[in-house]
Amino acid sequence: MSSAVIIPALNEEASIGRVVVAVREHVGRVVVVDNGSTDATAKVARAAGAHVVHQQERGYGAACLRGIEELAKDPPDVVVFVDGDFSDHPDDVVEVRAPVLRGDADLVIGSRVRGTRERGALTPQQVFGNWLATTLIRLRWNVAFTDLGPLRAVRWTTLMQMQMTDRNYGWTVEMQIKAARDGVRCLEVPVRYRRRIGKSKVSGTVKGTIMAGVIILRTIAQHALR
Repeated sequence: MSSAVIIPALNEEASIGRVVVAVREHVGRVVVVDNGSTDATAKVARAAGAHVVHQQERGYGAACLRGIEELAKDPPDVVVFVDGDFSDHPDDVVEVRAPVLRGDADLVIGSRVRGTRERGALTPQQVFGNWLATTLIRLRWNVAFTDLGPLRAVRWTTLMQMQMTDRNYGWTVEMQIKAARDGVRCLEVPVRYRRRIGKSKVSGTVKGTIMAGVIILRTIAQHALR
């Protein structure tokens, strides 16, 4: 089975090259989506061996959708999503992708909660937000997740059936809600997590934290009421 990696990136010139080089040891096809960076993110990613595309509309979901649009020209069997800040351990791509390749699951979430993480890698607000969001998913759809982690693998056909739409912070929770709602075969795999290189655009600011929390809770509410 073929696989490809999508890496959304916004101003990650200090880390993106390391991520691309490490991921390419396991997956040769890497698409970096430059999400309107004002630094050399695109140049560094391209030099490291990634195929770079651009999405000027800011937003994590918008970048992921642009990456999917690019892969649709020659769809892989499995898509892996990885952050560009080097907080994920690229070697864990192998463990996250494996159950999909074996046919044991259609969506695999890399759980930072079940895995090991560097002190301070997850802020208290991220820990609480993960707990709250996954608890609400369990109560409404009776599927137990522990994390909304960015490192995840999904079968291409499953991803297409999900018809993802969120263009911002609600991307990860939308995917997990739709998987729970539609009876997608899901697994969690413990992964390692470390402090990111550079400052987070979300948890690193009060505004980003509040906006992400509001959007995630709104996404859960919208789907729960349908």
